Amino acid sequence: QVQLVESGGGLVQAGGSLRLTCAASGRTFSSFGMGWFRQAPGKEREFVATISLSGATASYADSVKGRFTISRDNAKNTVYLQMNTLKPEDTAVYYCAATPGQWGGDSRTRYDYWGQGTQVTVSS
Repeated sequence: QVQLVESGGGLVQAGGSLRLTCAASGRTFSSFGMGWFRQAPGKEREFVATISLSGATASYADSVKGRFTISRDNAKNTVYLQMNTLKPEDTAVYYCAATPGQWGGDSRTRYDYWGQGTQVTVSS
């Protein structure tokens, strides 16, 4: 089993930046591909970014390309989401997820483990 805990969410003005952190425990972190998803009120949970278990490959949703960066530090069992140039439409609960493979992609069904989420609110 893998336990995931997100942190770093909060309130930020449009155009600002925020970095989310996901701390993992319970299994060897380096053996899992990782992803970030988000869910706004009344909307489906949507893909944001994903990274391979080695950290060599990353992919992003079109809505965040050029603004968000996913990274990981396997020695610290941690994955990050750096969010720049934030927009009000980025407001959502952000979830960290893990898949027992090198690559989870953009499909929710590929991920077996999920954190509780952290709220990100962007004001305008």
